Amino acid sequence: QVQLVESGGGLMQPGGSLRVSCAASGFTFTTYSMTWVRQAPGKGLEWVSGFAAGGRTYYSESVKGRFTISRDNAKNTISLQMDRLKPEDTALYYCARVKESGLDAWGQGILVTVSS
Repeated sequence: QVQLVESGGGLMQPGGSLRVSCAASGFTFTTYSMTWVRQAPGKGLEWVSGFAAGGRTYYSESVKGRFTISRDNAKNTISLQMDRLKPEDTALYYCARVKESGLDAWGQGILVTVSS
């Protein structure tokens, strides 16, 4: 059974840092690309960051230079280090598994709140 479980997150002041992680199980982690997607209160889903074939990383313009995605294949995890946080980064953050047809497995989401 495919499972993605996010952890981390929480409340942080603007300008601070947080890290969210996603533990994967139930599939061969190394054969899939993974991605982070977020949903701000009252808004739609927004792609944040992900890996392409060969391990190249990609970021949305809204987080480029502030967020860093990483993966640990030995631990079947991906992480998102979020620095210089802004109030507009407040959202539910989801990790998801990538297939050619789209995102076919999602975690339950973890809340990140950026507020003073």
